[in-house]
Amino acid sequence: MRILILAAVSIAAAAQEGPKAHFHHIHLNATDPSAAIEFYTHKFDCEKRTLAGQRAVWAQKSWILFNKVDEAPPSEIVSAIWHFGWGAEDMPAAYKKQIESGTRFQTPITDISDLAGKPPGGFFFAYVDGPDHALIELNTATHHRFGHVHLLSADPVAAGAWYKKYFGVTGYIGPRTERIYRGVHVAPMASLSMDNVNIIIYPLEYARDAMPGLWKDRKDFEPTKGRVVDHLAFSVGNVRQTLERLRSDGAKVTDGVFVEGPDHIRIELVEE
Repeated sequence: MRILILAAVSIAAAAQEGPKAHFHHIHLNATDPSAAIEFYTHKFDCEKRTLAGQRAVWAQKSWILFNKVDEAPPSEIVSAIWHFGWGAEDMPAAYKKQIESGTRFQTPITDISDLAGKPPGGFFFAYVDGPDHALIELNTATHHRFGHVHLLSADPVAAGAWYKKYFGVTGYIGPRTERIYRGVHVAPMASLSMDNVNIIIYPLEYARDAMPGLWKDRKDFEPTKGRVVDHLAFSVGNVRQTLERLRSDGAKVTDGVFVEGPDHIRIELVEE
């Protein structure tokens, strides 16, 4: 009987998840795409490629694409895409190498082992100041590839459920319980997986705590369109059917193959 109950629960949970999507690309606005491509391919584990006739960056299983803009795109953390990042097996050594190569950091190497549940010296992070001030994290990991996108949300639990429902992501969606670490909110949160990319979602309160000047009178996130990180893109088996399902459920389909995700994140759908 217990096996039958567990099986029924598993089937019900699967029914709540959408068809599995894949992480296709992150799309950046850049004043000098050629220089940006040089930066990413020299500083991180990725390579120059061409996609649909356009110069791009291939990062193991997904793309980084660039849109040429005449003026520097806004980069302040007032949209829901906070940063994206690469791993480092030996973070102190990777940080030293970046410094020696002239990489600029917005946040120097910092030990947050206790947040990660590790002994001192077990987990570090640092924020690279990328082209057009894109925020790029380097953090301790078991790999040195493009590994995550970190989002912010007014409701991380609901946002995580949305990505799970419509795009079949897997992972952890935490309870609606606050956690404050070194003066900033780090929960409620979600940590989801799409292929080899970890999608982490922190609460909006983190931004209010860490960047009070930017958030003093701000009520909501700015849309990502036009900012340094313009949008995310997921590939699906059938774009038309996915758009119809999203629209029928009340999701906002914007222009063409774009939908508005939680917290005004622009998401492009790409046919597999």
